[in-house]
Amino acid sequence: MATKKQTTIIDATTSKVLDAVIKTNDFALDTTERLAMKTIKLSEKGLKRSEKLVHKGFTMSAKHQNTMFNTLEMIKGKLVTFLPKSK
Repeated sequence: MATKKQTTIIDATTSKVLDAVIKTNDFALDTTERLAMKTIKLSEKGLKRSEKLVHKGFTMSAKHQNTMFNTLEMIKGKLVTFLPKSK
């Protein structure tokens, strides 16, 4: 009889431990999944912002380049008319 009672106590304890481990595992998996999803969402948001900034940078660079070439063309035109007069 003592053996049967010990077996039931061992079974009950094992069952409780197993339930606790399953709950802990479920909690860890849920937490990891939420963390991963939040990280992915934040990364996507950061990439979208970076994309916008790079696009704005290229647009500004193109405008600056156009301004520089227009200025150089204007200087070239003035030099072309001025140089023959100075000789």
